[in-house]
Amino acid sequence: MARKWPSIAVILFAQVTAMAVWFASAAAASALARSAPLSAFESALLTSAVQAGFVIGTLASALLGIPDRFDPRRIFMISALSAAAASTVLVMLPPTGAGILALRLLTGVALAGVYPIGMRLIATWASGDLGLLVGLLVGALTLGSASPHAFAAFAQLDWRVIYLAAAGLAACGGLAILFAGVGPNAPRQMRLQAGRISQAWRNPALRLANLGYLGHMWELYAMWTWLAVFLAESFRRSGVADPYSTAEMATFASIAVGAVGAWLGGVCADRWGRTTVTIGAMAASGACAATMGWLLGAPPFIVIAVALVWGVTIIADSAQFSASIAELSEPESVGTMLTLQTCAGFLLTLVSIQLVAPVWKAFGWPGAFTMLAAGPLLGCIAMARLRTSPSATQLAGGRR
Repeated sequence: MARKWPSIAVILFAQVTAMAVWFASAAAASALARSAPLSAFESALLTSAVQAGFVIGTLASALLGIPDRFDPRRIFMISALSAAAASTVLVMLPPTGAGILALRLLTGVALAGVYPIGMRLIATWASGDLGLLVGLLVGALTLGSASPHAFAAFAQLDWRVIYLAAAGLAACGGLAILFAGVGPNAPRQMRLQAGRISQAWRNPALRLANLGYLGHMWELYAMWTWLAVFLAESFRRSGVADPYSTAEMATFASIAVGAVGAWLGGVCADRWGRTTVTIGAMAASGACAATMGWLLGAPPFIVIAVALVWGVTIIADSAQFSASIAELSEPESVGTMLTLQTCAGFLLTLVSIQLVAPVWKAFGWPGAFTMLAAGPLLGCIAMARLRTSPSATQLAGGRR
């Protein structure tokens, strides 16, 4: 096991750098708006195209059983280099139009071989600390997801520079993964079995863990997407001198602090149980969602305090759904089950993110954010049912 922590360090580095092409979307959209007439809808499409491609890629990967049939390091390398190539070609095109959206879609397809494969690879090193390991991975990705808001507050970079830098980082991550080892928990490589993916629904324990994850994902990315918009409006109403830059920095802090939540969630789940942590975290984040909309225009220190608590709790449970799937699945199907779970979750985010705007217009921010709270509420119910299942003894060494 001497290679465990060096390998984990390499996986974390490779995962974050390879995902840079996804993280860059928000920062590049802001820079693009300065060089081309970009509507809010077109700007959103730059990010939505990546997510749609990711859903397509993860679905194809799960159907073909790719995560469990081939060396995960090679899948990761090929995928990261493909994403880097798509981002490099992108800078040669006009800043708007079908070409740039097609390349962002292809980038998302390629990243389907990065995020879930990274989780699969890090799980092979688990020895009573699966929650911590996946929590570290999610925490690192949370920091990456927060970074565009820091760019938006300070940076005035050309959009081509942003994408080229992200492509370079992705290429580095793709090559770096070859220096990571595969842990002792790696199963033997399996042949394609088309019916394997049905386990995600036929197995009651897996079904409940996936439903809990869907409740979590309903809230997560919509909050990350819309929090800056809400904070800017709230700070403007409360008289903050520069509400937009302040909102971007507050959003960066609220998302970035989730890295601490992911780490703490992993430590606590390994010690006290997966369902305990997921139910507690979703109850807390759901309460923040139901409260935040009513704080529009409230004193900034109150709004920021709730945003920070929301940022910690909304991600504290994220890794534990993946850890639960890894523990509840048959060993030879873990990669496919993780990929399928991720596919379903990101597909759902395409709905919740887009639904916030019309609900906001109809019922205001209290209605929009309370709608998001419905996800963790249903997630709590699913994980409470899993807690009573005999299969829950497979979680965290018997700690439910």
